[in-house]
Amino acid sequence: MKKLFKSIAIATVASGAILSSAAMAADQKIGVVNFQEVMGTIPQTAAIMQQLESEFKDERAVVAQLEKDIKYYQEKKVRDGALMSAKEKEDLDKQIGDLYGQYQEKGKALQQKAGARQNEEQNKLIALVRQAIDNIASKDKFDLILQQQAVAFSKPDADITKKVVEQVSKLK
Repeated sequence: MKKLFKSIAIATVASGAILSSAAMAADQKIGVVNFQEVMGTIPQTAAIMQQLESEFKDERAVVAQLEKDIKYYQEKKVRDGALMSAKEKEDLDKQIGDLYGQYQEKGKALQQKAGARQNEEQNKLIALVRQAIDNIASKDKFDLILQQQAVAFSKPDADITKKVVEQVSKLK
């Protein structure tokens, strides 16, 4: 009998705690933001991509030229291979191998450098977006902002994506 009363008392306390936490959650104002849409829409993203493209234009041209040279010498070997001596073929193979090594080295270095710069610039943009989200959340008195991808349903008035895009677009 005592165990039954204890079980009932514990169940009552637990259900009261659940109901009170649910009531507290109902009082909270929760918003959602589509982070990917924000990053794809703001003009700073296009400006950064253009800046990075021009920043690495010369290095990309060098890598592209190496690729063309490799292709040219490979085609030459196929085209003129029957007329070449063994020494000429060997020299051509060595030249192609050297060019390919340079191509891999410069391509990998370019890829790493460009990736690091892109991450650096993207982190700056993310900081601007987070700042805008914080400003909107405090101004509109949101208790919690979630990424839209993590939410199954939200009311249209909970979506602050357009506000974030507008605010970040005004920043330089």
